[in-house]
Amino acid sequence: MKGSGALLGTVVVVALALAPACRNTSEGVKEDSRQNGEKVRQETQEAKGESQDTAHKIGEKAKEVGGKVTEGTKSVGEKVKEGANEVGSEVGAKKQTVDVKAALMLDKSIDASHIEVDTDADTKTVTLKGKVPTAAQKAAAEKVAREKAEGYKVRNQLTVRE
Repeated sequence: MKGSGALLGTVVVVALALAPACRNTSEGVKEDSRQNGEKVRQETQEAKGESQDTAHKIGEKAKEVGGKVTEGTKSVGEKVKEGANEVGSEVGAKKQTVDVKAALMLDKSIDASHIEVDTDADTKTVTLKGKVPTAAQKAAAEKVAREKAEGYKVRNQLTVRE
């Protein structure tokens, strides 16, 4: 029993000797945790600030790009409008050509088999070229062209066959 008491006494002495060390270790861990927590909070604030700066820069670039897209869209819209006007003029000119040629062919008093009809959209001019058998047919062809090509000038370059 004496041996057990001595052993128990030794254990108690060792435990008492180690208690302050454990207490110091425990306090050290708490202090380390507090310091690490503070670092994390500080780094989180820094990251938040950097994120806000980056977001602001991205927003500014987005506005800049948006402005350029708007300018480009307006430019494209203007070009489309110009192109549509040009196409519209060309279509109008082609329609005049067809309308005048059809009217000449339908008029039984005119031999339209040798008449060419050209239309210039830019100058809004209808030109009659070719040959007709008589001066009366030349005059009749010009009259038909003037009636059908409203808003267009008519140039009569027809020649009378001899």
